[in-house]
Order: sequence, then structure tokens, then C-alpha cells
Amino acid sequence: LRLGGNNEGPQAVRLGISTLLADEFIRLQSAEALADVFVHADLSPAIVRGLVDGYIDVAFVYSNPLTDNEQDVTIVNEAEEPSVWVRSRDFVLRPGAPLPILAWPGDDWMIRTLTRHNMSYKIVFRSPNHQLRLEAARAGIGLTIIPERMVPSFLIPAREYYLPQLPMLRLLLCVRSGLDDDRATGLVQLLSQAFFNGARKTSATT
Repeated sequence: LRLGGNNEGPQAVRLGISTLLADEFIRLQSAEALADVFVHADLSPAIVRGLVDGYIDVAFVYSNPLTDNEQDVTIVNEAEEPSVWVRSRDFVLRPGAPLPILAWPGDDWMIRTLTRHNMSYKIVFRSPNHQLRLEAARAGIGLTIIPERMVPSFLIPAREYYLPQLPMLRLLLCVRSGLDDDRATGLVQLLSQAFFNGARKTSATT
């Protein structure tokens, strides 16, 4: 696959970023800071696959402890974040009805949690588009989960007693194995300063 167009000049640094993080990342960066960066926003598992296969240089993703699948990836920074159920203010669950879930392809945050707690659910909406899932929640179609710090003003955390506790999420900043590029190092530093203030820095490889 040709990534980044047909420019014959030096290849841009290829940043893969979770769709959950892309909004915040774009708001924090200037056009000048991204002048030599190709940004690919996708679901975290797809980004990790691209990193392992050599199509991504730097990856900024979430990884659920229940479903970690990183291979041959150097983790340069990581942190844990709580996740939370969210719903519209007027969402009402009918007694005895299965939980209506707003999911994404390959979703393990919610599905495995609900399965482990033997809870009845049905997927009523599935999309890889994070904003569409939030809009579906705003419309009262169902419940979804997001990192706690990202709850938008038009949704509220769902604290109902019947909702199971969600696992902590791992926020990972990774680089492709063998990557040696000053521009990539600069990008890693930029992301570390913006998103990992006080986070534990590692040099572990998984």
C-alpha cells in the first residue's frame, strides 16, 4: 500500500493514532508541528498491526489488559486510565431488558466485561467511528464506554448499580522495532509531553 501520496521526497514520519485520541491530538497540535507527519487514525488493533508490519513508525493507542496483543513493539511511554459507561441524560433501561450496547468492531472493553459478569446485552449499534457512537448515545439508543476524562458535555457517566466495573485502560506510546529517526524521536517527545505528564516511562518490549 502507498501511504502518504506520491511525493518522491523524504518519507514523512508515519503516526498511527487511535480514533479515541485523534480529536484531542489534533486540537493540541499546530499545522507546523505536523508538517512532516503522516497521521493515520484507526482502531487501536489495526494501528498495532501496522506498527508490527512496518507501515507505522509511531503508535499512540489504547490497549485493554484483557486483550493485549502487541508483538515486537517497543513501548516508550505508558499510563493507566479509568474507563466509564456513558449515556444520555434521559436514557431509561426497561426492567429485565438486555443492555443496549453501542460497540465498535473487535470491541473487548464492554463485551468481555459483560460476558464475565453474565449480563444480558444486545448490540444495537456498531461503528468504528467514535463520534458516531457518541451521537448514538446522545440520541438515547444505548450505552457505550469511553475513557473517563473524555466524557463530552452532552453525555453523563452511567453509575447505575447493575453496570459492571470496567477494567483500567493502558495508554501506550510505541515505536516500530529498529526505528532510528530524529523526526520520530521529536514526535515521541511531543506526544509524551502532551499526554504522559508524570506517567511512568519505560523501555520495555512486549
